[in-house]
Amino acid sequence: MRILLTNDDGIHAPGLALLERIAGELSDDVWVCAPAVEQSGTGHSLTLHLPVRLHEMGERRFAVTGTPTDSVNLALRKLFTEHRPDVVISGINHGENLGDDVTYSGTVSAAMEAALAGLPAIALSQALRGTGNLFAAAEGWAARVLRPLLALQLARRTVININFPPCPADAVRGVRVVRQGFHDYRRGSLVEGVDPRGRPYFWFGLDDIEHTLDHGTDLEAIGDGFVSVTPLQVDLTHHASIGTLAEAFAE
Repeated sequence: MRILLTNDDGIHAPGLALLERIAGELSDDVWVCAPAVEQSGTGHSLTLHLPVRLHEMGERRFAVTGTPTDSVNLALRKLFTEHRPDVVISGINHGENLGDDVTYSGTVSAAMEAALAGLPAIALSQALRGTGNLFAAAEGWAARVLRPLLALQLARRTVININFPPCPADAVRGVRVVRQGFHDYRRGSLVEGVDPRGRPYFWFGLDDIEHTLDHGTDLEAIGDGFVSVTPLQVDLTHHASIGTLAEAFAE
C-alpha cells in the first residue's frame, strides 16, 4: 500500500513524525508532502497569487511553500504521475478538530483535497489538555484505528475524521463512530491591542468557545474519553431544503 502523509503543522511537526512512525508499521511505501511551515487554520485554501516551491527534504519527504491543500495537490500532480497513493493520511494535528473546527482545519482540508481527487482520505488530530506526553493517546491508538479503516472500501468523496482524547493511552475507553458536533463560536475571544507604531490590531482566540455536547457527537465522545471517528462528505448540499427552495422559485 502506498501511503501519502501530510499535515497543517508543517514538515517538522512532532505529530507528523509520530504519524510517519505509525505509517511505517502499516506499509513500506510511505511518502510525505507537507507545508514547509505551520499552516493551522488555513482551511481549504489554495495559493493562487504566489509561486509554490517543492523542496526535497529526504527520501520520499518533501516540503511545500504553501498550504496543506497545495501540498496534496502538488504531490498528486508532480510526485505520483504514474502510481498514485492508495490512501492519504493527514495529521497528527496538534489539537483537536471537532465539530465546526473542520471548516477551518488545514488538517481536514488536506484530506478533503485528496477525497476530491478520488482517493481514500483520513484526518487525525490529538486533543490537548494539561502537560505530559501530549500525543500519548494517538501514539497508543492510531495504528489500532487505522488498520480496520485501511481494510475497508471507503465511500468516494468522503473523509474519515479521527480525534484522540487528551489522556494516556491506557485511559482511552475505546472507539466511537459519531456525527459531527457544533460549537458556539459567538463566544470566541478577541484580543485588542496597539502595535509599536501606534496602530490598532485584533487577535482572534478560541479559549472561551462553548461546546454543545449533544448526544452522539464527536465532542461528546472526546469528552467521555473515547477516540472519535466521524465520516465527513465533500458534498455540502442540504438535501432536505431542495424541495422547499424549488417551490419558492416555481412559476
